[in-house]
Amino acid sequence: MDRQQEAKRYARLRRRLWLAETGLFLAYALLWLGSGLARWVGEALAQSLPFTLDAMGMAVLFGGGWALLSLPLDFYGGFLLPHRFGLSTQTRTGWLSDRLKGWGIGTLIGLPLLGGLYWAFRHWPQTWWMPVGLFWILFSVLIAQLAPVLLVPLFYRFRPLEDPELIARLTRLAAQAGVQVRGVFTIDMSRRTRAANAGLMGLGPTRRIVVGDTLLQGYAPEEIEAILAHELAHHLHRDIPLALVVGSLLNLIGFFLGAQILPRILQGLGLPGLDHPSSLPVLAVGAFLFSLGTMIPANAWSRWREWKADQEAIRLCGQPLALASALRKLGEQNLAELDPEPWVEWIFYTHPALGKRIRFAEAVAQRSASMQDMLN
Repeated sequence: MDRQQEAKRYARLRRRLWLAETGLFLAYALLWLGSGLARWVGEALAQSLPFTLDAMGMAVLFGGGWALLSLPLDFYGGFLLPHRFGLSTQTRTGWLSDRLKGWGIGTLIGLPLLGGLYWAFRHWPQTWWMPVGLFWILFSVLIAQLAPVLLVPLFYRFRPLEDPELIARLTRLAAQAGVQVRGVFTIDMSRRTRAANAGLMGLGPTRRIVVGDTLLQGYAPEEIEAILAHELAHHLHRDIPLALVVGSLLNLIGFFLGAQILPRILQGLGLPGLDHPSSLPVLAVGAFLFSLGTMIPANAWSRWREWKADQEAIRLCGQPLALASALRKLGEQNLAELDPEPWVEWIFYTHPALGKRIRFAEAVAQRSASMQDMLN
């Protein structure tokens, strides 16, 4: 089968899986609410546990039930499907280990945050959305700083890159872009996947260049340089702080809408209130629906920034054909559709379609060659 036919088939299966997971989650949450289970469990927890701990207990039960219910779909989408299309190198044990680590990290970080949210519900019943929104901004910045240092090493191993010529190329490019980095590292992506990538990780003092070991095989130095140039362009355009600002604004809007709408929904369902543990399934559904509602405009904004990054990357590295070649190889290796249907790109894609990006880089190279011929 042609590689692009495989990519289209893989993408269709991924979209169907997303629809199945979406429908299953909504059905699961509505079952909790419609059956009275949320109220019954919430009352039992409120009577037996101190405030905020009761909400954490509800999160363990509600979230744990969802984790178990969705595990077959997770296994299909995260293990069976990538293996079926030759994208994964991970063992079943490795996949399960990663899932357990993810659940553990989510629990350690998520439960205290949830407890703080319910504390805010009780102490600022009308205006909780403001302090919660401000705290979320600070937390997002903190996570962006610490993730490369504390979280990513739990899943991947970093080691200094050993190619002096490539190190010189990449650090010179970073210096040209005015980006300070702690060093150039390679990451063992090959233990989990055949996909390839490179980029920058961290903010400020934790920022580093990271190249997947799968990228070091089969890519010319100028292609790796072009891929990194795209990531450096995001830093030149302040896309990371911009993304934090846009994300923070969206979260503030979401929190504000939640403060206005959720109490009415809870009242209509006969549930005690926002600060009661029985409200958790309603919060989960509300957050999920808000994320769906903002997905299309957020993805459109992201695609615009990615276009700008491609243009800046060509200026930085001066090799549009290297960027086009690298993107084509990444598409083949990562099994990405070059030209998805317009509605698919509009709804789901955070980057412009790969075919558009390749043709743009090739067109820039052709215009540059034509101008050079005219000058000669």
